[in-house]
Amino acid sequence: MDTPSTQHPLMILAMDHRDSFEKKVFHADPQALDDNQLTAMRQAKSLVYHGLLAARGDLGDGTPGVLVDELLGSDVQRAARADGVALAVPVEKSGQQIFELEFGDETAAHVQSAAPDFVKVLVRMNPDDPQADRDLQLERLAKLSTWLHEVRIPFLYELLVPATEDQLAKAGGSQDVYDRDIRPGLVTAVMAAHHRAGVEPALWKIEGLETAEAAHAVVAEARAGHRRDVGCIVLGRDAPRDRLDHWLTVAAGVEGFVGFAIGRSIWEDAIEAHEQDHDDARAIETVRANYTHFAQTYLSAR
Repeated sequence: MDTPSTQHPLMILAMDHRDSFEKKVFHADPQALDDNQLTAMRQAKSLVYHGLLAARGDLGDGTPGVLVDELLGSDVQRAARADGVALAVPVEKSGQQIFELEFGDETAAHVQSAAPDFVKVLVRMNPDDPQADRDLQLERLAKLSTWLHEVRIPFLYELLVPATEDQLAKAGGSQDVYDRDIRPGLVTAVMAAHHRAGVEPALWKIEGLETAEAAHAVVAEARAGHRRDVGCIVLGRDAPRDRLDHWLTVAAGVEGFVGFAIGRSIWEDAIEAHEQDHDDARAIETVRANYTHFAQTYLSAR
């Protein structure tokens, strides 16, 4: 696929959720899944993918993409390759505070079998985290980054910077104030630490930013030094539609932001309703409509 750009943004429908998908959507125990539960969850992810396919004609210059795991989405991975949909696969162990590879020493074999366009990790890191935790994560991530560079698979890095208690207190206990006034500076600090450690994403998947100034600062760090081809995309964080529309509008107007990766805000309600009514067509249409809405919001704000 072409490198994501302002002219051809990458529009990822994210459904690599595993631990949260099993617990919150299907109310299942991830450690004791039975065959019926696995079948139902795999069918649900297939329905979401069909919603993406139904929206392809409404994406304009956007490139459709799907981020999906192996356990619950191997069928979707195969379909995406056959359908020409950009495929990203996660390699982190789900639900962990400290980054760990899901497949350990078998990571290379799993990635090569999936043959993705991107390999994705999700990492939680804050400059005020214990130094030992940050160093451990950076060491592990640098090894992965080096390997991905060697095998020429672009590295998609999802960075979450959750507030510490002290940071949230400085924001008056308001998550919105933290997001607007404090988080942007922490994000660029964490990105700079990654660069110093030899972690080199091709795409940074960033929590939504409230202002263009913050978005420009994040892009400047993403592209610092020799990194002129690095891009940023907006992640959804299960935000309400109006908040997500704002984040997309801010990002789309900033050179260096090249798309989005949105998950639960697109499909969660559809899948929860499907568990009650088993109406495949309704679920697919709901996903199609939500995905199309965010795609057109992004395109119209460029």
